[in-house]
Amino acid sequence: MTIDQSQHADAKGLHLLFAAGKRPTRAALKEFVASQRSVSIAHDPFEDSPLQLVGADDDGFRPTAELRPDSSNEIWIEMLLEGLSFDLRGIAPGQFCEFPEIEHQFDLEKSPGAFRLEAMLLEPGQHLAGAEASLPVAQGLITLARDLVHHFADLVAIVWPPSKSAIGRRYFESVSTAWLEGGPFPALGLTAFRETIDGALQSVGLDFWIGQELRVEPPLSVDKINATRLAIRIVNQLIIVGGLEESERMVGPDGTQLVMRPSRNRKFIRVWRE
Repeated sequence: MTIDQSQHADAKGLHLLFAAGKRPTRAALKEFVASQRSVSIAHDPFEDSPLQLVGADDDGFRPTAELRPDSSNEIWIEMLLEGLSFDLRGIAPGQFCEFPEIEHQFDLEKSPGAFRLEAMLLEPGQHLAGAEASLPVAQGLITLARDLVHHFADLVAIVWPPSKSAIGRRYFESVSTAWLEGGPFPALGLTAFRETIDGALQSVGLDFWIGQELRVEPPLSVDKINATRLAIRIVNQLIIVGGLEESERMVGPDGTQLVMRPSRNRKFIRVWRE
């Protein structure tokens, strides 16, 4: 099967990775929707479009081949969750979607590239363009993905592009449910962390949520385990308040006095010992 490498490359959504040949069909997705109290199908092009046209030379009807689902065409539907619409693309038996580069893994023994996996793309609908990072839309997206994970046993992992993360199904379902029910933000998954060339611990993907990345500066970052624990705690607070505009002081888990300050370009929130 030939896949267009550029298809949905800049999409604002997440990818659902299924075992090869196990992506759900439209019929399977209708069963999923029927099992959910708050999800419905808002638009199905193969049902809502006329599948038959009048022939030029007779009064009969002929099927339009371009609307017939097959392995060379993309199949998609629009689902509605609590008033928000989301498009699900890459439905079987049509062509699957490409998923982006992965740099971080959570609850996966191997990189998804080591398996034969097929991706579907779940993204906010067109009327939500520009609001993808708003908390209600992002939480709606995560909620729908969590419900799909729970329903489809062959859904292996979630790919969250902002943090370049692949998240195993069990871990994703657990941490997303906890967050959606009022618990801590899944900082390990919906964000990630990397060591910079100067030794700082820097978040990846936090800017999707608040427009800023977090940097735990040396020497506070020397102990990577403790620095990561601190960063997770700070990320959770930043998600709640929506970023940082002015310098603030805080007390670390070990009682250390810390300073948080936006960088000059406002793109980073820097943390160090006072």
